[in-house]
Amino acid sequence: MKKHKNLTIHDKVHLILTEIEYVLNEIDSYQVELFIKEILKAKKIVVCGAGRVGMVARGFAMRLGHLGLTAYTVGDSTVPSIGKKDLLIACSGSGETQTIYDLVIRAKETGTRIALVSSYIDHNKSRMARLADTVLVINAPSKTKKISGFTSGQPMTTLNEQALQIFFDALVLLFMEQMDESHETMWNRHSILE
Repeated sequence: MKKHKNLTIHDKVHLILTEIEYVLNEIDSYQVELFIKEILKAKKIVVCGAGRVGMVARGFAMRLGHLGLTAYTVGDSTVPSIGKKDLLIACSGSGETQTIYDLVIRAKETGTRIALVSSYIDHNKSRMARLADTVLVINAPSKTKKISGFTSGQPMTTLNEQALQIFFDALVLLFMEQMDESHETMWNRHSILE
């Protein structure tokens, strides 16, 4: 008979929060600065990601809109044409997701700047990293990359998705300060049709 550890939900929450903190503490501040500059200078921003990463990307685009920036998520019927003054934020843990790579290629052909958020940053191996103007690394395990000396206690790429969500939420707080936005000003831009 298989033994089950006697862990509580609080133990599991502690594990998750400890892992997220470990990953987020490794983020390069200089990469964050470049990422912020790309976002703030873009006329239009389109965010994309696949699977659970795509869900996180959608939430980030929504918050960018609440900040007053012109932001969309790939897949929305209202995504406009993009070009030289615009930014595609491509989110891919592996840096190799084929559907996202195809979008990066298409955007690059129009002169759109590319900001890649990935856990994989070997420029010699990552096709998207080679095409990106800016790369921000969230060093969590992905389906193609393990981290030496670290193994997540969570399944699959859960830690990557969680760290990405918290990173984007922290970034929104930085934008609020830089753009003099508040809870109230952002609520004023929130949809009333829900």
